[in-house]
Amino acid sequence: MTHDNSDPGHGNSPAAWTAVIIMLVAFTIGTVAFFFSIAWLVWASAALVVVGLIVGIVLARLGYGVGGSRYVPKNVH
Repeated sequence: MTHDNSDPGHGNSPAAWTAVIIMLVAFTIGTVAFFFSIAWLVWASAALVVVGLIVGIVLARLGYGVGGSRYVPKNVH
């Protein structure tokens, strides 16, 4: 099986992982807050999801995304 160098992969980069972790934490907090009817925390967690998206975009533009100047992919055999 050959690997096409133009294939961007599945977002396996520091930028993507950071964004996903922030968003997972936000969803977890939001779910617990929703269960306990803490409305302000539900909205704060929704804002944290947006922050995670912005962090991912900023890191990708700084070169930590797939194909970025600071991203070094692992050599998978």
